[in-house]
Amino acid sequence: MSGNFEEKIKNYRTAPFDARFPNTNQTRNCYQNYLDYHRCKKVLSAKNQKTTPCEWYRRVYKSLCPIAWVQKWDEQRQSGTFAGRI
Repeated sequence: MSGNFEEKIKNYRTAPFDARFPNTNQTRNCYQNYLDYHRCKKVLSAKNQKTTPCEWYRRVYKSLCPIAWVQKWDEQRQSGTFAGRI
């Protein structure tokens, strides 16, 4: 199973359709995948497990989100002012 998942991530090119975000505007999809990535990473790291499954969320938000947004959110997370619940 793990090998199949890693193969899917390797062949990943852009964000697939997500039924939670059916509209053309993908802003919420971008933000949700950013949160999901950092939540996933936090939980799996706390359990001393590999964070490989979290890479899916990272690739999705990297393909959807403008770089400036991601940089701003990263700065906010580091300074402790990020509004999202991670």
